[in-house]
Amino acid sequence: MKYAQYLVAAATAVAAVPSPGADGRYTIQAPGIRAQFIPYAATLTNLFVKDKNGIERDIVLGYDNTSFYPVDPGHPVYNAVPGRYANRIGNGTFTLDNVTYNLVKNDGPNTLHSGPNNWSYRVWNVTDVTNSSISFHLSDPSNSTGMPGRVEVSVTYSLEPNKWNIEINATSPEHRTPIQATQHTYFQLDAFANPSNNRTIWNHTLHLPYAKRAMIADQNALPTGVIANISKNGIDDFWTAPHKLDFASNHSDFENHCGTGCHGYNGNLAFDNDRPKGAVVATLASAWSGIKADLRTNQDAIVIYTCNWNDGKTEFKSTQGIAGQDKFIPRDGCIAIEAQDYVDAVNHPEWGREKKQIFGPGDKYHWQSSWTFGTLDS
Repeated sequence: MKYAQYLVAAATAVAAVPSPGADGRYTIQAPGIRAQFIPYAATLTNLFVKDKNGIERDIVLGYDNTSFYPVDPGHPVYNAVPGRYANRIGNGTFTLDNVTYNLVKNDGPNTLHSGPNNWSYRVWNVTDVTNSSISFHLSDPSNSTGMPGRVEVSVTYSLEPNKWNIEINATSPEHRTPIQATQHTYFQLDAFANPSNNRTIWNHTLHLPYAKRAMIADQNALPTGVIANISKNGIDDFWTAPHKLDFASNHSDFENHCGTGCHGYNGNLAFDNDRPKGAVVATLASAWSGIKADLRTNQDAIVIYTCNWNDGKTEFKSTQGIAGQDKFIPRDGCIAIEAQDYVDAVNHPEWGREKKQIFGPGDKYHWQSSWTFGTLDS
């Protein structure tokens, strides 16, 4: 079923759920924040918060035309929910309960986000909408991505003053299977309106006070199995203090830090096991807009990607940018921040992540995060 046909069918099939707006988006809001969503991939399309001057900024990437999300051949997973296993699985294979499963390799020698039929390619059902929340549901059949067992998954997005809450719940009622989801959010806190920095992300600062270990990766951005302590002022040091995202650009290995030909970041960092419950584990901020975003999560790791592979040919939205200038997203023009568990842990039993990533009958997968927005002077 095509996306436009789905919108019509969904509106008639579930009479209790309101239809989206004329632009295909559902809009929810709370004081200081407004968000818009579509059923394709349970995607956040727009997120509006106010900057230090009280100007409303749309701070996430996306498209003006909602019908482009399912047909963009690059499929960047803009603010969507990938799964059933987010990020990479090495060599497109894993073994569970003495059975080896082979997946589609869609990222060089590896599988990314469970392959080309993952949750971020599916149209989810809208199950509930209020003025400040929206819920989606997906039934993922056994072997739809090469993984065993049917998975039922739901996502609820809700807003409260200056805060975006995200909750993902899943079960695999018939078979043990890997489950690792995330909200794959791409931020640009300047909304491409900063006239002085070529619209890149490098002026943003990032603080990860509890991320003191990094999964060392190979040249395809796949963890090797080594988890190393991050030294002070090392290339991955965002834990000692807030650093600009390009603070380590003079390091000799910055250019290929996230893989061959990839400069900047595309890696997995682990949080301290003894961090305080409910602590802010990440703060992204921009001095230009004054916007800061604080992440809280129940996940034990985070993936940071600074959009190295943007080719400068994709446009940002009409809600962003400066009148009279071009609308193209440059290389390094955004940052994806993905709270999740350890990447490729299904192939690293020595990490002891089975209870965090393998779920079967009677188990419940629960992922929870929130972003609180403010300004640097508040």
